[in-house]
Amino acid sequence: MSLPPPIDQTPAWRALAAHASATRTRHLRDLFANDPERFDKLSFRCGNLLVDLSRQRIDGETLELLLDLARTAGVEDWRDRMLRGEKINTTENRAALHTALRLPAGASLTVDGADIAALVHGELQRMGEIIAALRDGSWRGTTEKPFRSLVAMGIGGSDLGPRMALEALAADKLPGIDIYFVSNVDGTDIARTLEKCEAETTLFVVASKTFTTQETMANAETARAWLQEKLGPGIIDWPRHFMGLSANTTVPGKFGIRPEQVLQFWDWVGGRYSLWSAIGFPIALGIGMDKFRELLDGAHAMDRHFATAPLQENLPVLMALAGIWNVNFLNSPALAVLPYDQGLSKLAPYLQQADMESNGKGVDRWGRPLGFATGPIVFGEPGTNGQHAFYQLLHQGPEVIACDFIAPLRSRYPIGRHHDMLLANVFAQAEALMCGRTRLEAEEQLRAEGADEATIARLAPHKVFPGNWPSTTILLPQVDPYHLGMLIALYEHKIFVQGAVWGVNSFDQWGVELGKQLAKPILEELTDAATQHHHDGATSGLIAFARSQRS
Repeated sequence: MSLPPPIDQTPAWRALAAHASATRTRHLRDLFANDPERFDKLSFRCGNLLVDLSRQRIDGETLELLLDLARTAGVEDWRDRMLRGEKINTTENRAALHTALRLPAGASLTVDGADIAALVHGELQRMGEIIAALRDGSWRGTTEKPFRSLVAMGIGGSDLGPRMALEALAADKLPGIDIYFVSNVDGTDIARTLEKCEAETTLFVVASKTFTTQETMANAETARAWLQEKLGPGIIDWPRHFMGLSANTTVPGKFGIRPEQVLQFWDWVGGRYSLWSAIGFPIALGIGMDKFRELLDGAHAMDRHFATAPLQENLPVLMALAGIWNVNFLNSPALAVLPYDQGLSKLAPYLQQADMESNGKGVDRWGRPLGFATGPIVFGEPGTNGQHAFYQLLHQGPEVIACDFIAPLRSRYPIGRHHDMLLANVFAQAEALMCGRTRLEAEEQLRAEGADEATIARLAPHKVFPGNWPSTTILLPQVDPYHLGMLIALYEHKIFVQGAVWGVNSFDQWGVELGKQLAKPILEELTDAATQHHHDGATSGLIAFARSQRS
């Protein structure tokens, strides 16, 4: 069977390139001036979540051309294949079934003869039972004291997802058990965390698909040694202080974790899509199983929208196409994720992995080199902090950087006028990036402030803002479990659609492997002076310098 042509060699791509060339000088100001109904036409809803695309540099013709590109790439077919559980992760011969983790009770999905929905809900039931035992004190430490601290050890998606969600849902956190995260192999991370814990009342949760992740297992071994030291040599029941989260439930036993203290997820759960699975145990412990199920319900609501809404009304599809327009046709290299909610302070790092690890690829799913960019550089900070950090570059820098503004309409912590001020800032920043300020407007403002003509001539160039910067605004009622689930699933599906259009496998991450492989022989050399491997001159020089200085 012949392969489809790379997407940039299709008529749909060429039509968009021609359209971009013809409309390159068009300004968003003019688009709004020419169409008073632009906001109504280009803002879309799923439930009570609003996605406003009216400040993207698109019009009706652009949107039709982008939708034609999505159809050319077979986006609907790839979506349906993913949701059915086909092995669309071809390099690892796996399905990508994170959506199955959000299926409601009573749903059915059979893949390779197994009822996936039943497996998922069976493990959710076990998770709830373990959480109940920890909360009511029936599962205690080896000295019969109830647990008061949980240390979650994982890295990548096993850490970023639960950490982000718990930070976002701090208003829902239950008292009684403090939850900490350790991910970095830098000993500083675990040392500072253990300083906050008492051995008799601390439970360690080790999250690793294979229980071979170098950083996670190093931290787990350090935690085990610390626990045995603190509890004393006569204490042999240290395994009561450990849980495992793994795709292979037999592997944690080799570390010493008992089978009944292991929760399972499956090889079709990618790390960056795993917070909905057993990897979400710290979330469920922190906010309770009922709230955790609300998080799943919100994600499932977005799954249903993604699966059933027509492309021209489909939020993940439309966001994805706007992003493709920016990256590939407006030459915008980056995406700033700007949540105006302090609880979402970990959202940008979470989406960095979700996006850049998924679509940061140089070949398509058939191994052919790509001749175009496949993803933005993702960064961000919560507003209004970011306004006093990097917004200067957004407003007056030479590169066009697209922005996603995210804001809840209600705060979980209503205090005075704080939230009104926050919303005023998010709306104003999006308006400023769109409208900018002309030289004439800058001069008029300076005159209104009483500046003389010499001062006006000197300062006016510095007060000009080009505007015409594309942005999306996402509004949700509040950051609660349900709407956080919707928001995360929205981005998951957006990233998937972009990968489908670009023709990449969004579910492998081979780029992570090479550095990890090269670190192993270097570690041997750093710890054993008699060992020597072949490296480039710079690496050999750095190893020698490190050895000499440390000795």
